[in-house]
Amino acid sequence: MSGGTVKLAEIKIDRERCKGCELCVHFCPKGCVTMEDSFNSKGYRPSCFIKKDECTGCAICARVCPDVAIEVWR
Repeated sequence: MSGGTVKLAEIKIDRERCKGCELCVHFCPKGCVTMEDSFNSKGYRPSCFIKKDECTGCAICARVCPDVAIEVWR
């Protein structure tokens, strides 16, 4: 490897399915999920994936999501 960062996981959040409960934000051990400033078509502030280089792919965010709005790939 030549000094680049290795992406351990990819997270996809379905912003239309998300109801903004913030469980993923509170349970992410690396703080890789936050809430958007904008609203989805249902009037909720969905979560979004940040700090992509720090995500370990633990999938805690997906497991705690009551709306099944998060997918994690390792």
